[in-house]
This record gives sequence, structure tokens and C-alpha cells, in this order.
Amino acid sequence: MPQPSHLSTDPFFFDGGPVGMLLIHGFTGAPTEMRPMGEYLAARGLTVAGVRLPGHGTTPEELARTTRQEWIAACEAELARLRARCPTLFVGGLSLGALLTLWLGAHHDDLAGLILLAPAVKVRDWRMRFTPIARYFIKYSPVDSAAESDLEDPGALDRVWCYDTRPIAAAAEVYALQRWVQRALPRIRQPALIIQGRRDRALTPDAAQFTYERIGSADRTLIWLEHSGHNILVDGEREEVWEKSYSWIRERMGEAQETIRVA
Repeated sequence: MPQPSHLSTDPFFFDGGPVGMLLIHGFTGAPTEMRPMGEYLAARGLTVAGVRLPGHGTTPEELARTTRQEWIAACEAELARLRARCPTLFVGGLSLGALLTLWLGAHHDDLAGLILLAPAVKVRDWRMRFTPIARYFIKYSPVDSAAESDLEDPGALDRVWCYDTRPIAAAAEVYALQRWVQRALPRIRQPALIIQGRRDRALTPDAAQFTYERIGSADRTLIWLEHSGHNILVDGEREEVWEKSYSWIRERMGEAQETIRVA
């Protein structure tokens, strides 16, 4: 699995204006995949935090010992840090990060909006449902990045940092969170932007549509990317994701919109 030495797995924080954005990475990944989007938003006046979920950006063995409650606690802590600086808060996440974004949305009514990138509410791998039992018999599942990649941009793997093995215990935690989010979707009311790639082989083809139809948000937008795989923040249309996300945020700022610098 790609772990290019030039990529940092560190969390990041870009101090800016009164509009805050929390970015949450995906399963077995790191803040690496969120950083370019964070830099883009920070350059336009937002205060941006990229959290590193416990067990990520280190070793698969450490990830195997973590729980969804620890991931949630890390997101809550970073959200509190942003809240101390910013009166207006948005949250966005990729895949597992989108599930955690939805969890935060269900527990914080004051969030100004949720950006759900390739939301892992439904996955293609049928084995996922057996992870709560399999975790007691199988520790890890190998991942072949080249064989499994659905990314169209040939240079995309050079922008990815993630493990070359998947801890089954941690996958079971993702599954439990996924099930909770599916039930919670109707009571999540914040404005929501949902984006998925048509080439995504990790999620079911209707994952984004399912999210769009079930979420309780009156203000919801669904965007499909025709030439992107699962990790839409490293594939060829990544800049379109940043631009559309920023435009969507600006449209929902109301009076606070004046605080964001026009690019």
C-alpha cells in the first residue's frame, strides 16, 4: 500500500477567520489526504483543522487496538478547539470520515453544514457484515493497492498514505458506526453536500443516493464525479471537489459570508 516518504501523516491546523472547518480522513488513511483541501480552504480565509484519528498514520497494530468511541472523542476534541475560535462551524469527511461527520451532525445541531465525501454508509464488500464475529478469528486482511485501486488518475497513488493491511477488529468498529449512522440519518438536519465518484468500487453505486434520500436535511445537494474512484480527494477531479465545497460553504454563510475572502 502506498506510504510515500514525502507525505506527512501529521494532523494540521490552519488559523484563519471566524468560519471553521473540521476535516476527517478515511479508514486506514491519514490527514495526508485531507491536507490539500485544507490548504485550499485556508487560503480563502477559513480556519481549518485536520484531525488524525487514533490508530491511523502509525501502525496497523495500533489501529487494531482502537475503537469507534476513540475516533469520535478525537473528532469531538478538535471540534471543541475550533469552536473556541470560530462562531460558525462546518465539518467534512471522507468515507469513514463522512460517517464521523454524520455522527457529529446528529449530536451538534448548531453545525452550519456537513460535507460528505464518498460516505461509507453502504459498502460493496459483503464480508463487512461478518467482521463483528471474524475479529475473534482473523486479525488482519492484506490490501493490494495496485490491484484494488479504482483511481483514474495514474498519479493518484503518489498522493495516498495508508496501511497495506486492514485490521479486522477496526473494520468491525467501522461497521458498527455505519449501522448507527444508517439509523440516525433521518434526524440529521444540517445542510449537506454529498459527493461520490462514479468509479468508486469501495461503496455501492447508490451509497451517495441512499444518503441523499435518507438524510433529514431540507437543504441537501448531491454531486457525482464521472472520472473519480473512492478517494475523490486524491483522484483527478480533486480540485473540483475543493472548489465545489468552497462555493457550497459560501452560499450557506448568510451574513457571515462577508468574513470569507473572495478568491
